Amino acid sequence: MGRYVARRLLQMIPVFFGTTLLIFLMVYSLPGDPVAGLFGDKGTDPATLAALRHQHGLDLPWWHQYYNYITGILFHFDFGSQIRSGRDIIDVIGSAFPVTLRLALFAFVIEIVLGLTLGIVAGLKAGKLVDNLILILTLLIISMPVFVLGFIVKSVFAFQLGWIDPNVSTKETWGELIAPAVVLGSLSLAYVARLTRTSMAENLRADYVRTAVAKGLPKRRVIGVHLMRNSMIPVVTFLGTDIGALMGGAVITEGIFNVKGVGGLIYESVIRREGLTVVGVVTVLVVVYLIASLLVDLLYAVMDPRIRYA
Repeated sequence: MGRYVARRLLQMIPVFFGTTLLIFLMVYSLPGDPVAGLFGDKGTDPATLAALRHQHGLDLPWWHQYYNYITGILFHFDFGSQIRSGRDIIDVIGSAFPVTLRLALFAFVIEIVLGLTLGIVAGLKAGKLVDNLILILTLLIISMPVFVLGFIVKSVFAFQLGWIDPNVSTKETWGELIAPAVVLGSLSLAYVARLTRTSMAENLRADYVRTAVAKGLPKRRVIGVHLMRNSMIPVVTFLGTDIGALMGGAVITEGIFNVKGVGGLIYESVIRREGLTVVGVVTVLVVVYLIASLLVDLLYAVMDPRIRYA
């Protein structure tokens, strides 16, 4: 186990540098000048622009800028500072990240509870009316873009019924996050339900389940211990990779409900061409994704004793 974890940690190193370099080059290639944007249409003299570019290191080659950025993170935990506000980027991320983290975890809980429940019911009732109804519901959710579902939820429950506030306040209470969390987790919920249903239906026909039933084990033990344990392996794989996807995919949902999280921060940073802020947020998301993937792989051995780590 120790050697496996060490090998996985070593594999994370090229992934980390590759993803940060890729997003850095993408941001670097964007058109526009963040320093010139500070002065708007009025502009300023070339000497002032050159001095500001030199101050922020923007007059250096791209590889030198990336080297300064990555060494600042690794050795000083310094993500740089924003050009427009002068704030440290780590402070900006620190104020926005907890909001998105709460929203993503809320959506994750909804995804697990409702997705697994629907999938288990459909798997145990495969081919019956309940299974068909759940199939129609999940296909409807999968076929609907997130921004369309978000606008429908906001229009119906906020503007027509008045059950929720149209926008989330700056306090971001749990009650205000219910609607954004449902919208954010809806697509993953449908996938979890479909994946659970398929895995349950296949394992119901497996030999070990028929053997457990033939031995006279109680139905609750057959389903809860033998069937669920093996059926959840592909679902856990999906859930582990979905945590990072939820946080990264919150841009649209946060924009619809005016949530001041990472999504809004990325959007504003792209508009203002605050490249270091975008790269910093993506770097944090990459680290979260890598840690979640490692934890999921370690869970395999717990759920399936046949799996051994070399």
